[in-house]
Amino acid sequence: MKIAVAGASGLIGGALVPALRADGHEVLQLVRRTPRTAEEHRWDPQHRRIDPAVLGDVDAVINLAGAPIRPRPWTRGYRHELVTSRLDATATISQALAAAATADPSRPRVLLNASGIGYYGDTGPAEIREGAPPGDDFLARLCVRWEEATAAAADAGVRVVLLRTGLVLGPGAMLVKVLGLVFRLGLGGRLGSGRQYWPWIGLDDEIGAMRHLLTADVSGPVNLTAPDPVTNAEFTRVLGRVLHRPTPLPVPAVAVSVGLGEFGRSSVIGGQRALPAKLLESGYVFTDTDLEATLRKALDRG
Repeated sequence: MKIAVAGASGLIGGALVPALRADGHEVLQLVRRTPRTAEEHRWDPQHRRIDPAVLGDVDAVINLAGAPIRPRPWTRGYRHELVTSRLDATATISQALAAAATADPSRPRVLLNASGIGYYGDTGPAEIREGAPPGDDFLARLCVRWEEATAAAADAGVRVVLLRTGLVLGPGAMLVKVLGLVFRLGLGGRLGSGRQYWPWIGLDDEIGAMRHLLTADVSGPVNLTAPDPVTNAEFTRVLGRVLHRPTPLPVPAVAVSVGLGEFGRSSVIGGQRALPAKLLESGYVFTDTDLEATLRKALDRG
């Protein structure tokens, strides 16, 4: 296939592009700077500009573009950046793909567009599959708008898959770096009650699922999470065991809320017991189903 990837400089994109090329695909990268190779093509999502010829003959686009969500307070300016970077990139790609599909309706096309498991909001212990309704916090509302920005492509007949990704565990992942440092200092422990579910996925399965979804007969939202989500208390116990550190210091929910604001409330002391129902139904076989083994691989702990 000929595949265009946006947002290839991040953790997921950095692993995805070489994997796609190893599969034999021709991969183009959409970049906002001056291109450095023949495979790079410049676009301007902030002003919703892209050369129509770039996507005119692609079979697929994988859009991972958007400002990274970091463990910090969400100021008004940072919220604006989180929203606009995602909506502008997605709308630009969706409209360009729609134009290409209209010009050549005989070519099947697919758009794999990033989204987040935060779509559902804090759902407590209930098992969450793709048909569950959205939440009402900032991150949930952002995900709703993000997914809606793919409408032009879907209306033009492009198969659109919405990648509701959970907590990605891999070398260099933000969660792994931050918690790894805290636990190595002997300061680890459950966050809040510890009863909130953390829907994790190994980086290898994040990439494997996208490779699978390029050709699988699947559209709409897909939960990219491992089959067995765990509570925060269990996650911290396993991480402590991997790093040979005790986990005696629970962090009160109020401290997380005060220190990290809505990020802390929605993404740390809130959670989702999300299950990858559509991914499993489509025949995908997970590589990383054991949390301890996945954390050992992410932390290079043998």
